[in-house]
Amino acid sequence: MPQRSQSLRIGLAVVVVLGVIAWLAVSGIQSNKSYYVTITELQNMGSKAYTRHLRVAGNVVPGSIERNGTHAQFELVELGKRLPVQYAGVEPPPDTFKDNAQALAIGTYGRDGVFRATELQAKCASKYAPAQKPGASPAAPAPVAPDKTAALRTPANAN
Repeated sequence: MPQRSQSLRIGLAVVVVLGVIAWLAVSGIQSNKSYYVTITELQNMGSKAYTRHLRVAGNVVPGSIERNGTHAQFELVELGKRLPVQYAGVEPPPDTFKDNAQALAIGTYGRDGVFRATELQAKCASKYAPAQKPGASPAAPAPVAPDKTAALRTPANAN
């Protein structure tokens, strides 16, 4: 009988440990989940907007950036809709974060209409593109290699 009691205790301990691991996994996924919304969608979400972790993208309004160490205040615009953003991250905004840059703010939306971002990503599409001279046309596409299979065709197997 003592053998069976010990097996039951071990089985119960395994079930408890697996249950705790499953609970930690599910709660961790829930806390890291963030929804991508447009500025228009965010402003039309109602009370749901205040309880969710969100990602919002738009272009930085020229002249709206106010930097203060690792913090920044600015406005995003998308299709004429503006969104004030307060960024309070661990790192300063990226170097590509400038006027008219595309930016992605990750954080929460406040009842005061201000988006409070804890992460900020900026994209500068033209940073690595070659510079073009004013009035120049875009570069021509690379030439296509000639069809090498044409030399292998003979009158007997040509279609």
